[in-house]
Amino acid sequence: MYKRLFASAVIFGMAAIAPPAHAQARCVGRDALVAGLEKRYAEAQIATGLQSNGVLIEIWASPTTGTWTIFLTDPEGIACVTSSGEGLALGLLPNMAKGVAG
Repeated sequence: MYKRLFASAVIFGMAAIAPPAHAQARCVGRDALVAGLEKRYAEAQIATGLQSNGVLIEIWASPTTGTWTIFLTDPEGIACVTSSGEGLALGLLPNMAKGVAG
């Protein structure tokens, strides 16, 4: 009896803390993702950044469609969309090449 109760508590507890389905990242090969962003949304890369673990973060956007997409690409070329939407507004940024402003 206690084993069933414990198993039920674990299963329902895991379900309660799991992220909603829409919040889970969508992952595909980077080339396929980029082709879709270019063709379907007319997006182009506007920013990149390399994390210390070798993961590349990319921001793509389109002034034509007003859409934007942020995704991470691992060293094996698998890209996972983390955010997307409409109405991206960019402020003025100083030249940040190699971490040096201006």
